[in-house]
Amino acid sequence: MDEPASAYLAEANRLFSGSVTFLKSAPALEFLPAPTVPEIAFAGRSNVGKSSLLNALVGRRAIARTSVTPGRTQELNFFEVGDPAVFRVVDMPGYGFAKAPKDVVKKWRFLINDYLRGRQVLKRTLVLIDSRHGIKPVDLDVLKMLDEAAVSYRLVLTKADKIKASELEAVADATRIEARKHAAAFPDVIVTSSEKRMGIDELRGFVLDSVNT
Repeated sequence: MDEPASAYLAEANRLFSGSVTFLKSAPALEFLPAPTVPEIAFAGRSNVGKSSLLNALVGRRAIARTSVTPGRTQELNFFEVGDPAVFRVVDMPGYGFAKAPKDVVKKWRFLINDYLRGRQVLKRTLVLIDSRHGIKPVDLDVLKMLDEAAVSYRLVLTKADKIKASELEAVADATRIEARKHAAAFPDVIVTSSEKRMGIDELRGFVLDSVNT
């Protein structure tokens, strides 16, 4: 790693290892916090490992609640990084679970769509994909939504430690191929494992770079 990149990563690690506090939950647009600092949103199917990845990202065990119940996160959850806040991490509602009532799914979809389209301080969205399953049709729906909203995003593979290296390489290649079909997507992916802390430094650096863009 060259010296500028090393210094940049050190700054990212310093921020994430410092003050990270829960700000508020927003079940609807009128509850959004004032748009005073940049925001980085995290999206993904239910049980993709989003809460675990967010906890690994900030180096804490329970800043984002994990749950065995798909679809438990029903709101946009805002966390401030830095004191005073330098940026916010936004934990978006999980999508793609089959057991939720259709009207609830519709409500969450409208919330996500309206947030993505109307939030001027939203710098980037990270879309999490389970390495064990790859991109599913419901993921493609969300990518289409992001493309149409002209929101820049990057795909992040989770749970990379749960499959064989050869399978992981194949899933990563397929994910890159799909990413390059989408106008608003970054062409490359970040491969992560919350348990093994794989890719966490790269993800931290990318988040900070996105904030400063």
